[in-house]
Amino acid sequence: MRARQIGVIALCVLLNALDGFDVLAISFASPGIATEWGIDRAALGLVLSMELIGMAVGSIWLGNLADRFGRRPVTLGCLVVMALGMWLATLATSVQSLSAFRLFTGLGIGGMLACTNIIVAEVANDRARSLSVAIMAAGYPVGAIAGGSFASYLLSQGDWRDVFLFGSIMTAICLPLAWFLLPESIGYLMQKRPANLLDRINKALSKLGHDSITAVAETTAEVKKISIGRLFGPDLLRITLLLTAAYFAHIMSFYFILKWIPKIVVDMGYAPSTAGGVLVWANVGSLTGALVLSYLSYRYPIKKLVTGTMVGSTLLIILFGMGQRDLTQLAFAAACAGFFTNAGVVGLYAIIAQSYPTEVRGGGTGFVIGIGRGGAALGPIIAGFLFTAGYGLQGVAIAMSLGSAIAAVALLALRPVKEQQS
Repeated sequence: MRARQIGVIALCVLLNALDGFDVLAISFASPGIATEWGIDRAALGLVLSMELIGMAVGSIWLGNLADRFGRRPVTLGCLVVMALGMWLATLATSVQSLSAFRLFTGLGIGGMLACTNIIVAEVANDRARSLSVAIMAAGYPVGAIAGGSFASYLLSQGDWRDVFLFGSIMTAICLPLAWFLLPESIGYLMQKRPANLLDRINKALSKLGHDSITAVAETTAEVKKISIGRLFGPDLLRITLLLTAAYFAHIMSFYFILKWIPKIVVDMGYAPSTAGGVLVWANVGSLTGALVLSYLSYRYPIKKLVTGTMVGSTLLIILFGMGQRDLTQLAFAAACAGFFTNAGVVGLYAIIAQSYPTEVRGGGTGFVIGIGRGGAALGPIIAGFLFTAGYGLQGVAIAMSLGSAIAAVALLALRPVKEQQS
């Protein structure tokens, strides 16, 4: 690949890092929110899930819009929504208003996640596609690690609103970078074939470091209608159902770890500012898992790698729930669980990206991630109610680990897929 193609992928890593921080901002802030407003675990579980519900809607709706209007404009719009939503969270005065602002922010996060996945899949060449998507997904724990470090400092110097303000500023800074550096997908342009097709393709080629072309080949192929219904046609139904089931189930387990670590740390008797450190270690494990899987995906079949990772995720979540004597042991257990849970998420993104043709890649990716985000929203809620019902950490962890086990079964039933040409 050319240097500028790699540059676009690096930009998408940065944008995904924003997702990582924005999604976890509420986790960093949750102990302070619970203390200030006096809410119990069940209510906190609902607040923790609001941006995940927004992400579900944003992934489906905005992912479909990316197939209709382009990857670039939808991505820029998502950045605006994310920056505005994070800023509005600093003005929240009640659980209800904060929940509404997090729901709004989630729309942008969900759309961003769908768009960056598509952009990387279409910018990368065939050989490096799975590797590139996996590296892009590794940006999520990078954002969480950096954000957790800053969040710990901000919480020690101020209150939980400072975490959201920091996220808003960082997201706003990335907007001009995306405006100048992010090209429109050539695969999308060839599929839509707008009136100024040649000029737009040459503009995109220039941003990717390629020479201009003088003509575009005509096509007589019928353009298939872009709609959600296309995902349930005879050629895509099995893929859509199995990928959605796998993502839904596993992401429920993944977010149980990420969303509840801060509250578990506080319940152990430690200060809220120390929770960010444990969450950082969970994301160090997540980043390591993403990088290891990225490397292995260049050499081994992605489906086999991810299926094995799901089995590891199941076992490590159970181990996490066995209880630890101090923060050091809890951080180590969280890092190990993070390694496998995030490697599974990264691998699923790679499988999703190669499973859908260009004309429905945005809609397909958005649908799987969007419906799957229902699992992300459901995970913290179920865990909250289980805790409130009197179940200990071990029992809750065993219940939540079942999501990864279900994902492994779904992947075993998934037929091998070939890389789709952009």
